Amino acid sequence: MKDIFKEFKPSTWAINNRTSIYVFTLIITLWGMMSYDNLPKESFPEIVLPMIIVSTVYPGTAPENMENLVTKPIEKQMKSIAGVKKITSNSYQDYSNVIIEFNTNVKPEIAKQKVKDQVDKAKAQDLPRDMPAAPNVMDINFSELPIMFVNVSGDFDLNKLKNYADKIKDRIEGMKEITRVDMIGALDREIQVNVDMYKAQAAQISIGDIERSIGYENMTISGGIVKMEGMERTINVKKELKSVDELRNLIIKSPNGAPIYLKDLADVVDTFEKQKSYARLGGKN
Repeated sequence: MKDIFKEFKPSTWAINNRTSIYVFTLIITLWGMMSYDNLPKESFPEIVLPMIIVSTVYPGTAPENMENLVTKPIEKQMKSIAGVKKITSNSYQDYSNVIIEFNTNVKPEIAKQKVKDQVDKAKAQDLPRDMPAAPNVMDINFSELPIMFVNVSGDFDLNKLKNYADKIKDRIEGMKEITRVDMIGALDREIQVNVDMYKAQAAQISIGDIERSIGYENMTISGGIVKMEGMERTINVKKELKSVDELRNLIIKSPNGAPIYLKDLADVVDTFEKQKSYARLGGKN
């Protein structure tokens, strides 16, 4: 039996010209490395999801009633939107959450507007009239998620730490790459005016009188423009309270010529708002 010799010419040529193949392989490798190096890269690329969330708060409503009164009417309106892939909902005590997922060919801004239109229709037709606020429609934006956490800690009270944190926040917000900086665990200053109702009634002064007096004495008003020495100058009437002592010595009324100060009716306390968030580092604030 005679052997048949078969030859694959490209392989034969590569074997006979292996130096050229080595050079060609090296060129392709270098070209690939240069192309990879020149590819645009992002540390935090923007991820767009065509997903819209409708959240509704209805205080004093059980989960079952929340589903029947809020969740189902919203779901019914969402089903009529073109391009909807899946609808997921959850009903809790006082709260409803509906997630609408669209097909990938639907732009998020268009999807959000469609959902808003249907929510408005549901609000006008099916949702309870005594809801404290309209349903909130929001999209998922990964660019708003925090990319870094900076902890400020030390053997100081929270007020001192907040002063340092405010300075750091201003410096970070000044960077052009930063969109927003949120502070968590800090104390917000609050001036409390705790009125003694018995003293106020004896002086025939109401809470409204105290509120108006504080408001009128703590404002800046534009007084218009006047001409002086050939120039137009702007007049501003500034009366802003600078300290707690100024607030305590604020005159509320002078019914018989004797002034009644705020400190005679109320206890003015320079304190902080009730803390709503907490931050710890190694057990310290």
